[in-house]
Amino acid sequence: MPRERYGGGRIVVCDYDPSWPAQFEEERDRLSGVLQATVVSIEHIGSTSVPGLAAKPIIDLLLGVRSLEQARATLPDLFTGLGYRHMVKYEAWLPDVMLFRRGMPGPWTHHAHVVEEGSDLWNEYVGLRDYLRRHEDIAAAYGDLKRSLAVLFGDDIAGFREAKRPFVREMVVRAGSS
Repeated sequence: MPRERYGGGRIVVCDYDPSWPAQFEEERDRLSGVLQATVVSIEHIGSTSVPGLAAKPIIDLLLGVRSLEQARATLPDLFTGLGYRHMVKYEAWLPDVMLFRRGMPGPWTHHAHVVEEGSDLWNEYVGLRDYLRRHEDIAAAYGDLKRSLAVLFGDDIAGFREAKRPFVREMVVRAGSS
């Protein structure tokens, strides 16, 4: 199986950029106008949503829909018109998510994760974000981990993702119990 390579070359994890929330708001507003018939809410998630956390400079948006089935029928064409690419191959291992990327072929600037609002996955994404916002020490440790893994894995984004998975799973468990 070929290695999944990071679209922009080597994985880059940089210091928190205080402009990330404004970048999210700008993209949320741009998407809302076009997707409002299907999307009921849009949240800023991922490392760029946590003040002070080192991150890949990609704005992650969580789009809540009432029905993923309905979204599959309507959103791909709308996202394409907004400059996003539907990452269909990811649905084999993330069946409850539609993933769209902007900035292809790389580096990506935005990821849009479409899930049913209020689902377990929705709550996991939002809960993890909120947990990291409340625990600066854990967010800093996570940032340090990501920096070291970026050096170790180079452009192997799948390896990077897998290597950080145990830390993320532990944070999800803690977030669910806090």
